[in-house]
Amino acid sequence: MRVYLDTCSLQRPLDSKTQIRIVLEAEAVLGILTLCESGAVELVSSDALLFETERNPNMSRREYALAALSQAKIFVGVTETVEKRATELNAVGLRPLDALHLASAEAAQAHYFCTCDDKLLTQARAVESLKVKVVSPIELVEEISA
Repeated sequence: MRVYLDTCSLQRPLDSKTQIRIVLEAEAVLGILTLCESGAVELVSSDALLFETERNPNMSRREYALAALSQAKIFVGVTETVEKRATELNAVGLRPLDALHLASAEAAQAHYFCTCDDKLLTQARAVESLKVKVVSPIELVEEISA
């Protein structure tokens, strides 16, 4: 099973644990990363993830995300096909970087695209032509466990 964790998912374990939802999502992401380490799940990385991670001004967050992404078995570069698909997704209302993440997940033939971003969850789920299932970390753990 291939999983694309977007940047906010990758960063969730480092977020302040002030809400139960954040605690649960953080634990879910850590569990998913453990499954990636064991080989039960294939983590996907991309130029989009590296670009966004490198822009993070917080060095510890940047290093954490890069370490997590180093476990990725599949890497997606920005190709003409990925750019074209991202443009299509942007045209239906997704923010440009979100569209690039989703296009990268599709190019990797990921089964799941995981995000903690409620707006992205709602918008992406409304895209009928999407070729990847968009889930929250908690939903992903439930899917994997089923």
